[in-house]
Amino acid sequence: MLAPLLAALAGLACGPLAAQTETIVVTGSVAERLAFDAPYAIGVVGTEDLRRAGPMINLSEVMTRVPGLVVANRGNYAQDLQISSRGFGARAGFGVRGLRLLADGIPASGPDGQGQVSHIDLAGAERIEVLRGPFSALYGNSSGGVISVFSAPVRRAEAEAGLDLGSDGLRQWRAAVQTPLAGGWEIRAAGSAMDWQGYRPHGEAERRLASLRVGWRGATDTVIASAGHYEQPADDPLGLKRADFDADPRQTAPEALTYDTRKRSTQDQLGVNWRHRFADGALREFEASAYAGQRSVTQWLAISRTTQDNPRHGGGVADVDRDYRGAQAQWRWAWEAVDLLAGAAIEDQRDDRRGHENYLLDGAGNPVYGVIGDLRRDEIDRARTRDLFTQAEWRFASRWVASAGLRAGRVTLSADDRYLSNGDDSGNLSFGYANPVLGLRWQAAPGLNLHASAARGFEAPTLGELAYRPDGTSGFNAALQPQKSRQLELGAKWRAGDTLDLDVALFETRVDDEIGIASNAGGRASYQNVGRTLRRGAELAAGWRPAPAWRTRGALTLLDARYRDDFRSCSGIPCPAPDTTVPAGQRIAGTRRASAFAEASWRSAALGEWGVEWRAAGRTAANDRNSDFAAGHALAALRWSHTLAVADGQRLELLVRVDNVFDRDHAGSLIVNDANGRFFETGAPRSALLALRWGGAI
Repeated sequence: MLAPLLAALAGLACGPLAAQTETIVVTGSVAERLAFDAPYAIGVVGTEDLRRAGPMINLSEVMTRVPGLVVANRGNYAQDLQISSRGFGARAGFGVRGLRLLADGIPASGPDGQGQVSHIDLAGAERIEVLRGPFSALYGNSSGGVISVFSAPVRRAEAEAGLDLGSDGLRQWRAAVQTPLAGGWEIRAAGSAMDWQGYRPHGEAERRLASLRVGWRGATDTVIASAGHYEQPADDPLGLKRADFDADPRQTAPEALTYDTRKRSTQDQLGVNWRHRFADGALREFEASAYAGQRSVTQWLAISRTTQDNPRHGGGVADVDRDYRGAQAQWRWAWEAVDLLAGAAIEDQRDDRRGHENYLLDGAGNPVYGVIGDLRRDEIDRARTRDLFTQAEWRFASRWVASAGLRAGRVTLSADDRYLSNGDDSGNLSFGYANPVLGLRWQAAPGLNLHASAARGFEAPTLGELAYRPDGTSGFNAALQPQKSRQLELGAKWRAGDTLDLDVALFETRVDDEIGIASNAGGRASYQNVGRTLRRGAELAAGWRPAPAWRTRGALTLLDARYRDDFRSCSGIPCPAPDTTVPAGQRIAGTRRASAFAEASWRSAALGEWGVEWRAAGRTAANDRNSDFAAGHALAALRWSHTLAVADGQRLELLVRVDNVFDRDHAGSLIVNDANGRFFETGAPRSALLALRWGGAI
């Protein structure tokens, strides 16, 4: 039965364009590899898809085309994007959790495992690689996968300017200039400014980005230095309760106006990367990188004065100044049949964390909210990782490649309390880990690869998850332990020239000591280990070009993510008792059973490209008890883009998009396990975008 099928696929797959059109990836590999040859599930989004998907502000615009990955746009810039991979990260209340985030090799995830992507300039990206599954264990303290953004190299002297105009007051301009210089030097500078009024009251936001990259390329060495600045003030309309969402999903929670909820964040970062290529011998390459930065966040929260007046409470304003730094060095060897990579990495994070009351009293003794009041919390939090890693690939037969890797290290987390009038809440924890990974790839036929991989994963608690004890009181949560996973994946990749491509992956992940909610009340969430969980699923990505002018693509994700043990938790309203039991078999909060994406486009040199997109999401559990769900939804979008050549090598690129064509009300994301039952964050209504982008040689 199998032989005739393989023979038929081989006949379809033969074609000279298969290797020419395949994307090259580096994430998860010892060296650059074709995505087709990687023994694991990996998705790649290129520049063309990025530029057609929207204003290039949020990853949610384009990442729906990657199966296994959910990137939900909250419609709220005071909260980070909600990103999950195979169910990991779905429970994150703030920041990105459970995934490793990288931008040009520099981590956007802290050593405690929490990260954000708001400072990444998507307009300067050449591609985004998404690694799901077992091989993500090679990236340290994460479980669900890796998202790695790569900037476009400087190939020629050119400049670009862009203007985006859209619904709900969207205005964005950007400019970039780059040029090679004498002696192997190159430089690129870029900046952008975004303003948005929002489609809900009290949802306004601004964002400013600036970056500078200077490089030098010699015969055997490449050095790239980069600097970036980011600032974003944003109001927070908060989530909506079920009754309010059903009545009017475009309203704002009254608490947002009462307490003037909002966030102000800034970040500055420096990084340098040096790569040396050896001319002779088995040692082929050495690479070293270092980075340092500072991020400041001040967030005004909706917490009542009565709750804030509790002597053990940390106040209604969170004010954090974070200093972070890291370095990595790695060596690569290559022999006739074996490639080997080995290296070491260090990361350090220091948070100066303060809490203030979110009110002051006026002359009549009445509270005025939305200000920075008296100090209620003052501590220094630290996170540190030290890692060693190695990975090898062995071509032991003409059509067989085996891969193996190991990353071992230690995570140290601590809190030094300096606000002692309500007790000493200091503490520290340290965890060691060793994550092995194995992979096998078999070329079953020309154009058809089958692969299998297995790994052990590790995810430490974040500093935020250690901030409160399981009873909800202040104090370092020293009882919280890391969650550990065992991951399996089977997959197939089929290429029929440049006409058809198909990637399929089946996976199972078993987690011990899953980290989940213990209690959520009074503006504070505490965490506990809730026992065992099981994630099983299937992922499909496909593309078909029936004719040179036509292109279709699709992605489908099926996921069953459930708790395997009973546990006690109190989260969400109503909460019958502090020890409400979540029974085994419930779906993990924030996960959905199915999601899908499809697009079809037609391109003409004279008329541009016309495209239609469709994306769908299944019902999503709002809390661990599965007492409420966000309904499934399907949204359609239309787009037209055209590039006009003008004099002297200049070009004008036009993009028109209409998203949510039928103006369907839906929950774009969820605040899972919200203490007040404000789970639902309204998705964007029908919206239009006009983008004008000029560029060319200088």
